[in-house]
Amino acid sequence: MLGGLGKLAAEGLAHRTEKATEGAVHAVEEVVKEVVGHAKETGEKAIAEAVKKAQESADKKMKEVTETVTNTVTNAMTHAAESLGKLGQ
Repeated sequence: MLGGLGKLAAEGLAHRTEKATEGAVHAVEEVVKEVVGHAKETGEKAIAEAVKKAQESADKKMKEVTETVTNTVTNAMTHAAESLGKLGQ
């Protein structure tokens, strides 16, 4: 009779242990999902900020290049006009 009770107790303990393990695994899965979600959100924000800064930098550089080209062309035309004026004198 005691052997049967011991077996029953062992089965009950095994069952409770299995349920507790399943519960712990589920809790860990939920934490991992939350952490991954936060990491994804943080990564997306970081990428968006990097793209924004790159675009701002590109816009600034384009403005500088445009100003340089405009000044160079203006100076060349001024110099050419001055040279033509000197030839006409």
